[in-house]
Amino acid sequence: MGSGAVGLYYGARLAAAGEDVRFLLRSDYEAISRGGLKVASVDGDFELPQVKACLTPEEIGPVDLVIVAWKTTSNSQLAAVLSPLLHAGTQVLTLQNGLGNCEALAAIVGPERVLGGLCFVCINRTAPGAVSHTAGGRVTLGEWLPDDRGRAAELERRFRAANLLGFAVDNLEKSQWEKLIWNIPFNGLSVAEGGVTTDVLLDGTENESKLSGLMAEVIAAARALGLEVSDDRIAYNIERTRPMGPYRTSSMIDFVQGREVEVTPIWEEPLRRAKAAGVAMPMTEDLLRRIGERLVERSQTL
Repeated sequence: MGSGAVGLYYGARLAAAGEDVRFLLRSDYEAISRGGLKVASVDGDFELPQVKACLTPEEIGPVDLVIVAWKTTSNSQLAAVLSPLLHAGTQVLTLQNGLGNCEALAAIVGPERVLGGLCFVCINRTAPGAVSHTAGGRVTLGEWLPDDRGRAAELERRFRAANLLGFAVDNLEKSQWEKLIWNIPFNGLSVAEGGVTTDVLLDGTENESKLSGLMAEVIAAARALGLEVSDDRIAYNIERTRPMGPYRTSSMIDFVQGREVEVTPIWEEPLRRAKAAGVAMPMTEDLLRRIGERLVERSQTL
């Protein structure tokens, strides 16, 4: 579900490894139906000449695993799209950014079906049916309600068989907050600064200070929620971003292309949970205000 950059890349890897993958497509349907799917990757280019492309969930029918890869801005459609895909044992894995997505799925399909995944990867859809993978690829996988069924470990096995670095984790919530250490500052500032790439955000000590300050607030909030997150994550996230060069964050792309930005799960929900835990995040609140101003400005010029 959601065959943009994330869905096409991970789905293509799984399909190339022999998994039976159905892609729910919209704008890319004609191109992929005619010409297949092309992936340009630092881990090796490959193509899928034939893809099981579908326009409706009814065409796909009940499956063993649904991978939700669309932006959270489409989550109002979850119930309608998921219903035809479910059988008694169907599991649902969300690869979406931010917080609150597992809860949204659990309300529809039941908490026992829900898993979460965090993708640490640089990918962009470059044309209909074409994806560019320039760095990373690690996927952290966890169960929303941990139990002894070993589903996350099985997903790790299948992702690794598809040349993807899958890692099963015991604490999904911790992994979600650890990804927010990158997403809140880099996605946020890329919009607040008017639509800029990560190399611009890393240019100069003042910019790095903003990034570090925002990351420190995320870590403080996570700790207040009982999650053990190290301060080392600040330097780690900054240094791992440098080799990306002029990378366009997903929020920056949505902003400059006039699409809805994932404001609620990436900034509003973390702020709400931090406040409930008694932690102030003034830099993040200011960043959210600036994002809102940019979105208003954009709406006035469209």
